[in-house]
Amino acid sequence: MAEADAVIDRAAERAGRYRWVICGLLFAATAINYVDRQMIGVLKPTMSAEMHWTESTYADIVIWFQFAYAIGYLGFGKLVDRIGARWGYALAFTLWTIAHMLHGAARNAAQFSMVRFLLGIGESGNFPGGLKAVTEWFPARERALATGIFNAGSNVGAIVTPIIVPIITIAMGWRAAFVITGLFSFVWLAVWIAVYRRPREKAGVSAAEIAWIESDPADVGETISWTRLLRYRQTWAFAIGKFLTDPIWWLFLFWLPDYLSKRYDLDLVSFGPPLVAIYVLSDLGSVAGGFASSRLLRHGFSANAARKLTMLGCAILVLPIFFTQYTHNLWAAVGIIGLATAAHQAWSANIYTLPSDMFPRTAVGSVIGIGGTAGAIGGMVMAKFTGYMLDTTHSYTLIFAVAGSVYLIALAIIQLLVPRVERVDVATLEADAA
Repeated sequence: MAEADAVIDRAAERAGRYRWVICGLLFAATAINYVDRQMIGVLKPTMSAEMHWTESTYADIVIWFQFAYAIGYLGFGKLVDRIGARWGYALAFTLWTIAHMLHGAARNAAQFSMVRFLLGIGESGNFPGGLKAVTEWFPARERALATGIFNAGSNVGAIVTPIIVPIITIAMGWRAAFVITGLFSFVWLAVWIAVYRRPREKAGVSAAEIAWIESDPADVGETISWTRLLRYRQTWAFAIGKFLTDPIWWLFLFWLPDYLSKRYDLDLVSFGPPLVAIYVLSDLGSVAGGFASSRLLRHGFSANAARKLTMLGCAILVLPIFFTQYTHNLWAAVGIIGLATAAHQAWSANIYTLPSDMFPRTAVGSVIGIGGTAGAIGGMVMAKFTGYMLDTTHSYTLIFAVAGSVYLIALAIIQLLVPRVERVDVATLEADAA
């Protein structure tokens, strides 16, 4: 087995590395995506004081983003399947960057709700576009690792935001912070349009690397409609998995500072280091989750076994989150929470890879769009549930119980609907189209 693994490693090395340049661009875009997403949270105290927002006003603005994200995810999934990753991603990036910069011109809650809605529409294209690019540039055995690497950009964005945004705000004001970060983002857009092509359209990519990328079985060439995709239990397995587990990441993003502040009496300055530590662990988890299943594939495991064994390990590692509320030491709690966020990101790297394991390349963006919409809807439900529980019980007990258990439930449902992760029968798809 080790000899076979070494042969695969040598073949990948000989193929070339240009595909990892593409992965690096996706990583950078995802980091930018999260900087733009998180800025309103970092600047909330300053903006709320200036514009006299209540907590309910701020919550309504956040919900408009999530609502738009749910709608846009579905639309961009279909769009990138039709026009490809290059222009689909460029369109999403342009829209969300313009919306991000418009925050600097917003004057009241209604205007902020509008620009947050536009931001949600644009940012929803990040993962459908990025995963489409991974599908175009990576063979199945490397996709989970590539997805894990570019998904790690989300944690880098979460780390960078509280570092750079206060510096710009102190020097030039919060409105300038939105404009300046947006202008720098356009540098990435110019590079993407100049660099990105499909492998066979890109000059300088070796024949060996193209052969490596195309080493999987050929796909059906037609675009597959949503109505047809919804007939497949594979689509529902992915969507339900996202509906159940995406909300836990939203919980970490939107409620973790609040939890640390109340539980350990931290303020805006002192909870910075714990948050950075948690997101660094999340980054490591994202890469490790992709590496683990890719390694299992290289050792001869099927895609079914590699993905599900890795996801099972992730689901188990989230379980201790329930005991966080009983931990009196801050850094012990950071370790438990960081383990859970790392496990989520490792889970995410693998569940995001399932559509490319099960569907033709022409359908991957649409399936991811369906799942992303389900995840965003789940996030809205989780936000309402969290707010209700904290208002009525003032406790995270049931919230953390849900967070710790849903991954095992999601994996059980995925296993029930898809006992074996394998390609949907192309002949069946063609028969449906006839």
